[in-house]
Amino acid sequence: MSTEKIMISILSKTSLRNITLMGIFVCSTVQAQNNWNVPADQKAKNSYIKFDAASAKEGEAIYTKSCASCHGNPTQGNVMKSLNPVPPDLGMGKTQALTDGELIYILNTGRGLMPSFKNVLSESERWKVISYMRSFNKNYVQVLSKTDPTRSARVQVSTIFDAARSSIKISVNAKEKAGVVALKNTEVSAFVKRYFGNLQIGKTARTNDGGQIEFVMPKDIPGDKNGNIEIVVKINDEVYGEVERKKNMKIGVPTDKPALNAERAIWNVLAKVPIWLLITYVSIVLGVAAVIGYVVLNLLKIKKSGINQ
Repeated sequence: MSTEKIMISILSKTSLRNITLMGIFVCSTVQAQNNWNVPADQKAKNSYIKFDAASAKEGEAIYTKSCASCHGNPTQGNVMKSLNPVPPDLGMGKTQALTDGELIYILNTGRGLMPSFKNVLSESERWKVISYMRSFNKNYVQVLSKTDPTRSARVQVSTIFDAARSSIKISVNAKEKAGVVALKNTEVSAFVKRYFGNLQIGKTARTNDGGQIEFVMPKDIPGDKNGNIEIVVKINDEVYGEVERKKNMKIGVPTDKPALNAERAIWNVLAKVPIWLLITYVSIVLGVAAVIGYVVLNLLKIKKSGINQ
């Protein structure tokens, strides 16, 4: 056998082995993506919102806006099949076999192409999406949570800026009849409000035994002309539910620039669309209308001349 044939044989075997290994890797990856491994304590979580026609209707509007583009219409099978892995139909199959706790965990966590909706939708909005999904399951029986949603009003949040450490220190407590209780091991996230969303500071973490937590602040966050920025603190507690508190703090970099949505721009609302774009758009529409009108007029003339002959 010639040297050339030996080399081709070796390359062929190597390529075949690589392709096989790649196939195993892809299959393993897809299988891993389909397994969420929801913690046991999260599986048993239930909604404090009753799933009825009203909550399902509100959930449908949220679902259509945030979920339908990939998951399609429940029970219709029109999911986006070009994605890998293919999104499940949320109105049937394995999805409906999941507990409410597993569903809310998946919505909260997200993975791959699916974003985390925890900081996009409120807790009640997420439960309403699940209410809509459950409306397609005739065998579903809801178990309501024992959590009292009104208890969230008792939560007190203190946010202080430590200039020496360039950090914000957050204390989370609850005012009960027996006195003030520190919320330990409570999940806390901190954000800076921006024009088109919230910029998260650090990572979501849990409070210590004293109900305190600290987030290091970036030193270059722009504020208004006086350096004011709005800090948004989001709390997720098993007993008190989800709580959001806001506070304006003078800790940003003074920025004397107009807001991105203050002047005429392509991304702005109709009232502030650029004049040149508005004129161009109207001119094109009128031009197309004129051409159509001209064609129709000539067709009528042709038809009329044919009748006269």
